[in-house]
Amino acid sequence: MMVPAALLLLGALAAVLAPRLLARADWADREPVVALWVWQCVVVAVLLCCVLSMTLSAAAAWQAVRGHVFAPAPNHVVDAYALAEAGPWAAATAVALACGGLWSAAMLVREIVRARARRRRERTELQVRAPLMPGEEPGSDRLVVLEGERPDAWWLPGAAPQLVITTAALRRLKGSQLDAVLAHEQGHARARHDWLLHSSAALANGFPQVPVFAAFRDEMHRLVELAADDMASRRFGRLTTALALVELNEDRGVFGPCPTPHAHVPQRVNRLLTPPDRLPPAHRLRLTAAAALVPVIPLLVTFVPGLRALG
Repeated sequence: MMVPAALLLLGALAAVLAPRLLARADWADREPVVALWVWQCVVVAVLLCCVLSMTLSAAAAWQAVRGHVFAPAPNHVVDAYALAEAGPWAAATAVALACGGLWSAAMLVREIVRARARRRRERTELQVRAPLMPGEEPGSDRLVVLEGERPDAWWLPGAAPQLVITTAALRRLKGSQLDAVLAHEQGHARARHDWLLHSSAALANGFPQVPVFAAFRDEMHRLVELAADDMASRRFGRLTTALALVELNEDRGVFGPCPTPHAHVPQRVNRLLTPPDRLPPAHRLRLTAAAALVPVIPLLVTFVPGLRALG
């Protein structure tokens, strides 16, 4: 009964080593979309290791579960997993992993509930600051302009997504800079970056001591901004996008010596002004394919004994 233990060991190694290896990679800032895909594949592989180990441990501990899991399999395939030799730790492992899965689901539900509540508050505030005119239908316009002294723009997701921009931003953004800001926010919406942020936050809040989940959350916040910057710069140019970022953020003190919550903005501006060379298409394809194979490894570890038994 070594397969569940091997899966847990594989998941633990991936959870510890993957963040370190990806932190050393020099291509993540050059290809943020590929980096987002790699991170998702690594996290899925870690979760798959836990789910498969829980399933096999439960099958070893309880005959009823074994009957469902191995129902279509011949007897010699079941014997290949040596389920009958499992000790009392199998039930404890299955219960612990099941509790971890329930806790992850609870964290995700909590994150979604909080996000929806925050979105309702923002929409209520938006309706107060920008009330509907007579004859205007709710959600009929995707762009809302607010009176405001601080230049700002943000995307409000939901059933009727809206792009909100302040009058101060309209006064400061010149030429195509406004189009670049709108393209940046629309890039977030098209790629559904809000779901990535919710999922990564749920895992990190539920298991703060697991390195891969904490790094996943931090990298998602950084990489989604880089990916949206690239979407805007491809349409309106890197200089225009960089100037738009400066115009929106220079009054917040982000370019000063003291750290601020928006300290990543100067790095984004420097990246736009001195763009790193993109990876060759063949290299991007290899990275994408290699990342897609990462979640396959736990499946191979799980099915190898059965496949050997089938000959």
